Amino acid sequence: MPRLVQPTDEAIAQAARLLREGQIVAFTTETVYGLGADTFNVSAIERVYQLKGRPARNPLIAHVLDPAQARQVVAQWNERCQRLAERFWPGPLTIVLPRGALVPPAATAGWSTIAVRAPAHPLARRLLGAFGSSISAPSANRWGFVSPTTARHVAEDFADVDDLVILDGGPCEIGIESTVVDLCGAVARVLRPGAVAIEHLRRVLGKVEAPQITAQAASPGTWARHYAPHTPAELVDGSSLRSRLDALDAPVVVLCFDADVVAAPHCSIVMPGSAKVYAARLYDALRQADAMHLEQIIIETPPQTQGIWPAIHDRLQRATQGNEEQ
Repeated sequence: MPRLVQPTDEAIAQAARLLREGQIVAFTTETVYGLGADTFNVSAIERVYQLKGRPARNPLIAHVLDPAQARQVVAQWNERCQRLAERFWPGPLTIVLPRGALVPPAATAGWSTIAVRAPAHPLARRLLGAFGSSISAPSANRWGFVSPTTARHVAEDFADVDDLVILDGGPCEIGIESTVVDLCGAVARVLRPGAVAIEHLRRVLGKVEAPQITAQAASPGTWARHYAPHTPAELVDGSSLRSRLDALDAPVVVLCFDADVVAAPHCSIVMPGSAKVYAARLYDALRQADAMHLEQIIIETPPQTQGIWPAIHDRLQRATQGNEEQ
């Protein structure tokens, strides 16, 4: 079993030593838990891919303490990057830029670009400070499935990895992955929506494009099927939820906003109406639903409004896609 460790000063220092030795360390951020390795250590990066079962062309995010560390891994840091960093770092915003000359291609899945962000969680920042360099990390779960928002989630996903240290920073505050914005072109493009909404980016950058991406891009999390429970899942509009449940013979579990809509033999997991709280609860609720081992998970479609709701909807759309992309 992996080893869950409380983030004492001694534990943080030991985790930094493990990273320098080429080991893997799981740690919390404000978004989801990450499976971290030294950005500049090819064998450590390769082990991250092996542990996750991650496709070779799916890039990682380089976590840094600040713009000074970011400049160590990117080839260009311009005025647009600085404005975004001043407004949103540390926080849930990842910036895609040309890869720095010293960064091994393995750390970016062979892409000429690198995704970089400065996390806000105190534990992640203490680890980055102790390590003194960039830590590349995807979410700390098996590839394609539900991301982890607690240390227990990580331990469950990697129960067969005895040497994995997990720094337990408690539940993730935001609960879904960072916004990813590509600044390599003349016009900024959102490759993955997240807690930093597109309207917030436009206030800083002006024009920002948000194309629909369903194939692997220079950002993680862009496969058509991703963030998915093991149990088949389906999105159902609230207006037709009751009739959809009535048509089912076998019991299912329903993520809904009103438990009264869900009659026996079906089970309900009531989701919060607040977008911020919904996001923080989502992945744990999907894991809870998975653990019931019923034939299907039905998810009531949340409203698509501004703020973080579009990012939540993005995760639900990918989580309920078919298996073609797995």
